[in-house]
Amino acid sequence: MCFGVILCFFAVVLCIFPFFYVLLESFCNCFWGAEGLPLSTTSNEACKLYDAILTQYVKWRNDDTLGGLEGCMSAIQAADPNFVMGNVISTGLELMTTTTSTRLNQRLASAVRRTVELANTQDISPREKLHVRAIECFSHGNFPKASEAWEEILLDHPTDLLALKFAHDSYFYTGAQAEMRDSVVRVLPHWKPHIPLHSYLNGLHAFGLLETRFYDQAEKVAMEGLAMTPDDAWAVHAVAHVCEMRAEVDKGLKFMETREKDWQVSDALASHNYWHWALYYVEQVFRRCKASGSMLDTVDACSLLYRLEMEGVCVKDRWQELLQVTQPHTDDHVTLFNDLHFLMGSLGANESATSQRLLEGLQELTKEPGENQQHQLAATLGIPMCQAMIEYNQGNYNQTVNLLYPIRYKMVNIGGSDAQRDVFNQLLIHAAMKSESKRHQKLGRCLLVERDAMKPNSPLTRRLMERNLALHG
Repeated sequence: MCFGVILCFFAVVLCIFPFFYVLLESFCNCFWGAEGLPLSTTSNEACKLYDAILTQYVKWRNDDTLGGLEGCMSAIQAADPNFVMGNVISTGLELMTTTTSTRLNQRLASAVRRTVELANTQDISPREKLHVRAIECFSHGNFPKASEAWEEILLDHPTDLLALKFAHDSYFYTGAQAEMRDSVVRVLPHWKPHIPLHSYLNGLHAFGLLETRFYDQAEKVAMEGLAMTPDDAWAVHAVAHVCEMRAEVDKGLKFMETREKDWQVSDALASHNYWHWALYYVEQVFRRCKASGSMLDTVDACSLLYRLEMEGVCVKDRWQELLQVTQPHTDDHVTLFNDLHFLMGSLGANESATSQRLLEGLQELTKEPGENQQHQLAATLGIPMCQAMIEYNQGNYNQTVNLLYPIRYKMVNIGGSDAQRDVFNQLLIHAAMKSESKRHQKLGRCLLVERDAMKPNSPLTRRLMERNLALHG
């Protein structure tokens, strides 16, 4: 929704007739209000910048002609520093990156407080107040409460794309797969072709479907979205996941290759899509990871090295390179998912002091977790998983199995996707195969049978079965 021509005309009218000024806010709002989404600001420039930020967020792509997301977020502050939704979208996006936390970053904590203060001192809509409540909850680590607020918005305003996308990402961080799917399903009837960015809902919908094992439907929905918007990198990403979960290696490689020119322009998601194509594009992942500093790129690089190492590939030098990126985040503790990947980095680089510091920091936070959901989960999930990785690194395979096996069905709660969390399933299988315990070895065989049933014809599963046969006959 860009209304530049009309709003510029109206600005001329304002110069001629100053008494029209009082109508400007309602004029801006009438356009957003067409979808029941008024914005409480008197700045038409702020409205346009809000739209530009939201569009780049949904597309996973910086628009360099506008200065990218960072440039637009700076500009929206200059256009109207008291614009509540301008502060919501800028602060919310920084929180969503999980690159930093309000616990350690006082500037970000201050930005959240300022947003709340602005909301409390202005006559804004109930929808806008819910947005503020949501990012405040998210900033405290209370992801479920944040999602509840966004869902409350969507109940009355199903075309509020910011609420939908924030909820989608929040569900992803908590492994709330069904919620991620159903959140999109509920609003679909309200989205019509004339609504900007409507085709991008296909990618969101498809991802929720595949994470709840509706692979055929997920592929169909994603391809429908790509027929409308070929460069929708999230829809491409959904198809990549479907091929991964079905072990359709050749199909996945061909799909990613033939569409690379479309999805690689999505600079915020390109590295992750290369990760799905990782065995052929290892260099792409690392080059982009170091350049972007993106948390998604960082955890992908950690996961890739960890998987290659379990496959017997020597990646020692790569760990040292990656440690430069992960080590500064040792004390963040924003999500358990991130922590586990940072631990991969310190273990791989043999930085035992960093590994211990990460574990002890997490243990300390469990003593008084407050409303932070991730810290609440740490005692029963995050810490055992960290300890299991440390034990595996030290060759204590029995203890690794004893720690991981009882919680394997709870691992979904660390967030991420099935494809990303599979690294921990692989870790359990490797530990069971290497364990001296006959019972664990038998468990390893059972886990491989189970894996083969879930992903028939997977080359990885076949390699694991062959390795198990070589070890134990």
